[in-house]
Amino acid sequence: MTGTYNGTYLNGGKSYGGYSLYNRSPSHFVVKIPDAIPSAEAAPMLCGGITTYSPLRQHGCGPGKKVGIVGVGGLGHFGILFAKALGADKVVAISRKADKKEDALKLGADAYIATSEDKDWAAQNSQSLDLIISTVSSSKMPIVEYCSLLRTRGTFVQLGAPEDGKLEIPAFSLIVRGIKLGGSLIGSPDEIREMLDLAATKKIHPWVEERPMKDANQAILDMDAGKARFRYVLANEW
Repeated sequence: MTGTYNGTYLNGGKSYGGYSLYNRSPSHFVVKIPDAIPSAEAAPMLCGGITTYSPLRQHGCGPGKKVGIVGVGGLGHFGILFAKALGADKVVAISRKADKKEDALKLGADAYIATSEDKDWAAQNSQSLDLIISTVSSSKMPIVEYCSLLRTRGTFVQLGAPEDGKLEIPAFSLIVRGIKLGGSLIGSPDEIREMLDLAATKKIHPWVEERPMKDANQAILDMDAGKARFRYVLANEW
């Protein structure tokens, strides 16, 4: 597998992702963007969008399901949008602090849990969800408590890749209630087509802010500082 950014091709060339001057791909990997989706919105859907859409679809998000999205950011805000669009009975946004509650509710979340501020949040929401999609990239997340929110035979899917250590495996929770623990990365061309069709049909609009390519370095600094709401899109000035 060659990553679309900072990867190395068999001929020794490098992939530059959104910084490329041009792109050439096999036709079966090319996906048509519906006319109803502006390029600035389609671009992050092809990364963060499909990264959250794929596990939601694979694990049965839809009517009759209650879904939790851990992390309200570049990935998590897509998770809320798509979980709602897929028809989940209830979508719960989960974050450390309450500062993103208003945004989460505007995105379509039905409820919000602030784990560092809501007293006894794990006990009060015990066994209330069927599926949890975790977008955070910290090994210090309370994964045992997160799994306690799942019903018997529920599923926890990790998307974020922690760089500060290893995640604890909540073995007892997995064993006692038959919880499934998994991970996911990107999605297939068919899933991307399906996601784009859903976005066009349901009029899903990710929260994006266009920044000129010349300000790319500042955009990265602002993203690291948590200022993005919720995706920066670099635009060339022609």
